[in-house]
Amino acid sequence: MLEIPTGRLHRNCAGLARRDMIKVGSLGLGAWGLGAPAVGGLGLGQLLRTRAARADAGLATKDTSVIWLWLGGGATHVETFDPKMTAPAEYRSVTGEVKTNLPGVSFGGNFERMAKIADKLAIVRSFAHTNSGHGGGTHYVMTGYDNRLADNGAVPDRPGIGSILARQRGTNHPQTGIPTYVRIGGIYADGPSFLGTAYGPFDPGGEARQNMALVVGKDRFDGRRDLLEGIDTVRRSVDRSGLVDGLDAFEQQAFDIILSRSQQAFDLKYEDPRVVDRYGPGLGQQLLQARRLCEAGCGFVTVSHGGWDMHTGIKAAMDNLGPALDRAVAALVEDMAMRGLDKKILLVVSGEFGRTPKINGGAGRDHWAPLSTLALAGGGLTMGQVIGESAEKVDVPKTAPISPQDLMATIFQVLGIEGRVQYVNQAGRPVYMIEQGRPIEELV
Repeated sequence: MLEIPTGRLHRNCAGLARRDMIKVGSLGLGAWGLGAPAVGGLGLGQLLRTRAARADAGLATKDTSVIWLWLGGGATHVETFDPKMTAPAEYRSVTGEVKTNLPGVSFGGNFERMAKIADKLAIVRSFAHTNSGHGGGTHYVMTGYDNRLADNGAVPDRPGIGSILARQRGTNHPQTGIPTYVRIGGIYADGPSFLGTAYGPFDPGGEARQNMALVVGKDRFDGRRDLLEGIDTVRRSVDRSGLVDGLDAFEQQAFDIILSRSQQAFDLKYEDPRVVDRYGPGLGQQLLQARRLCEAGCGFVTVSHGGWDMHTGIKAAMDNLGPALDRAVAALVEDMAMRGLDKKILLVVSGEFGRTPKINGGAGRDHWAPLSTLALAGGGLTMGQVIGESAEKVDVPKTAPISPQDLMATIFQVLGIEGRVQYVNQAGRPVYMIEQGRPIEELV
């Protein structure tokens, strides 16, 4: 089977996009993103040379990663990491609190395991922005920029951090072939916007991941290599979009990568069963997969975990979702520390906003952008602290607010992205990826 891309963008019913790619039989070279061009058709061979040149110039790419756990729907800041038991009864945590191993610091009552490792976490209690819509809030936190049209179906107008990193480092790790940016579950505004589809996230749950499995004998590879050479002629006459400009740069290394063990990072059957059990099912398995991907060279992994839009019955909802989150995050943080990955991998736990400070008539909380919390771990940052403070009724920051761009600047620093980096937008103008944000000083 040979498919020639048309240059069109396809979307599934959930609104998730994937770029067209060349598929040669069931080999699926495009599954690695190897056919996705960077500037000037940057293939793996050229990427290796580019990285070497950067190293010679003192601009070596950092080997750091981010796992971003997205609590879709907007997790309550009160029942997670700011229980505020000193507030009036209608404001304080309905799940109570649990004391952590940090003096004077408590978490919501569902987070006993995380409380025991609070010295390995940093909690931000003054994170705030101004868009209380699901789409708008997500766009703001994921990209650092507000988009008032997001909740009316607007296309994201700014790239997410993972796509910016893919633009910086290249779409794949040059030694392992692991995609630079992987999504485990889609999130609105997690894509490349004006950077171009080549820098979008790789989805291991999609068709591309299935094509990664090598199902042909090695004796058939010579024929497939010949076929790739023949495709080059077809590509020049048919594909004017640039989606396969890197094809002739695959060369031997592309085949070596596909034959390598790097794809095992996506498969938990290669993990110690005791570790798999420690993480737990569902979300735990996703975070374990994210850790394995980062170990193999992935730079940015988003994990989408929804269900946090708790307008009614917030106590029962938290009792349902909280323990699994507690177990999975605690397992990942401890695992990172035991493996010495806490200097290499930064975990960010956030949603699009917090929840209204006062319990509503349905025993729930509604959307609330003026205050939410962040939980972070690793990244070589300073852990074991609470940054910022909420006001008496846990409705706004009492201390200076920390913005989405401040979070973005902190992540940039961990990943080695220049804070004032610019790229050309849809209008053909160079724009800063961060205009006003500064790294969170207590962390760095």
